[in-house]
Amino acid sequence: MNISEKNFNKIYNFLLFAIATTMLFRKVCTIIIIVFAVFNLLFFKKLKGTNSAIVLGVVIASPILLELLFFWNNDSLALGLKSIEKSISLVVFPLFILGHFQRIVFNKLLRFYSVATTAIVLFFFVRFIVLYPDLMNKYLKGTDLWEMGYSFANSIGIHAPALNMHLAFVVIIHFYYTINAFKINATLLDKGSRLFLFMLSFFFVLFVNTRVALINVLLGIAVVLFFEIANKYSFKKSIKIFLATTALVGGIFFLFVQSNPYMSEKYSKVTFAYMDKIGKLDEIENPESTIFNALVTRLSIWKSTWELSVKKLPFGTGASDGKPELFKYYKQTNQHFLSKYEFPVHNQFLDFLLKFGILGPVVVLLYIGGIGFLGMDLKNAVVFSFFIIFLMSNLMDDFLLRFDGIAFSGLWFSIFSSYWLQQKKINGNKGQVVL
Repeated sequence: MNISEKNFNKIYNFLLFAIATTMLFRKVCTIIIIVFAVFNLLFFKKLKGTNSAIVLGVVIASPILLELLFFWNNDSLALGLKSIEKSISLVVFPLFILGHFQRIVFNKLLRFYSVATTAIVLFFFVRFIVLYPDLMNKYLKGTDLWEMGYSFANSIGIHAPALNMHLAFVVIIHFYYTINAFKINATLLDKGSRLFLFMLSFFFVLFVNTRVALINVLLGIAVVLFFEIANKYSFKKSIKIFLATTALVGGIFFLFVQSNPYMSEKYSKVTFAYMDKIGKLDEIENPESTIFNALVTRLSIWKSTWELSVKKLPFGTGASDGKPELFKYYKQTNQHFLSKYEFPVHNQFLDFLLKFGILGPVVVLLYIGGIGFLGMDLKNAVVFSFFIIFLMSNLMDDFLLRFDGIAFSGLWFSIFSSYWLQQKKINGNKGQVVL
């Protein structure tokens, strides 16, 4: 098949944009990923690899390579294959993105993605108000506020922590471009629109209201301020910008907490309740209503996972048997609350330790740490913020088991890697990177 370079680049970047913006919808996104793979296979000869791209591709594909390496350890062939199937995108993305790294329009893709995702979430927010007026009335009256974020996420068809992980990244992108709009003295309309998008996306994070996402946003804002302000402005001007940002973010946060009294309770009493009952949750009266989302529950899960992982060293249980073995261990140790609700690990490092033994957490560290390396070497606040978001998310959850974590990280890791390769090429392959 013949196609001009100009048309190929347009279709290629449009498909990347489509994948990124439909990541909230697994079925739709999967179809577009398949179309993306087929399109690239039709023009396979256009791929151009470099040694650096190959190394980065292996790092991005490391989770699925680990599963293939330990496939023999699965008791269930079908479940083992299912686990690998979820990670196929970690082969598709590095192959067809790093192989076309020179075609990636990085900043335009970031801007379009952040605006489109915010618009999509706004649409579903308006839809939520129209279709679920009873829930919104309860929310406005301040009753049953704990269920609102999860109900909104469920109305889209995604898990609330996953939705907020995506939204946290969008907030940071909007904040980054808002700061840059003021740096370059953009028009008042441009500054106002970017500031509005930042505030709107930040509101959505607060509305979904997951603790890790809020921490991620605050850390990401701090990273942007450090990279884009502290290193490029005088101390006096940096302080002014920092105070203005603090006032803006603090004001939004204060107003939201005032209208959502459960938020202060959730982040204090609920989160840190019964910390003396780690591994002894059944001693707590009515744990379903008091500690279901508390830190003590996570710590109890992690304690059991660690104990079981040590017994299964050095090769772990196998990808298909991690959860069943953990649920059995809950029963064997008479942890009835954990056994009843079959809580998964909720920590990617421990999850891979349980499934793959010693090599598991090493691969997780290599994968997530690779994003951090790119962010530091590029001195790019958005890339480094993504590293923080994905690291923090996987300390409290296990997103390398879910499509919305695997494909999300694999896509952006590949795009960041392509941008790094572009900058390295611009610098004459001297190992330095400029923006």
